[in-house]
Amino acid sequence: MEKIPASFYKIRFSDCDPFGHLNNARYLDYFLNAREDHLTTAYNFDLTEYYQQGISWLVGSHEINYLKPANYNENVRIQTALINVSENSLLVEMIMTDDNQTHIKAIIWTKFIPVNVTTGRRENHPTDFMAFAKTIEHVISETQLEERLKSLLTAIKKS
Repeated sequence: MEKIPASFYKIRFSDCDPFGHLNNARYLDYFLNAREDHLTTAYNFDLTEYYQQGISWLVGSHEINYLKPANYNENVRIQTALINVSENSLLVEMIMTDDNQTHIKAIIWTKFIPVNVTTGRRENHPTDFMAFAKTIEHVISETQLEERLKSLLTAIKKS
């Protein structure tokens, strides 16, 4: 099973600022939409099925670094990976690059919290979900986003 799915997206005019750069807030939309696409295409994972079972996820936090602008009409590549699974959270890394993967545009770590949709309260992941999540977890050695970014930039320079 693919642990780091990726796909390409075109930067739309309506998502850009007056300089033709992707608006900072819109990066979140591109990243979250890409992750949802990847859940469906790479893992055949349907969020609706879990929602119907009373389970959903809320964003607990975002940590993002912007490095290079994504420009209007540019094709970008977004890869996503589940980098840490616990009973009460998921940490997902999402990276936007140019289509040739020579420049990182932005990187984000998003922490998702499982919530019971009926009560609105935090709830631990069900056992079956934990078993699935462990199969797609891509463990990395870095524990801080800045450290991870330095590692990725070094790897790009070497290639």
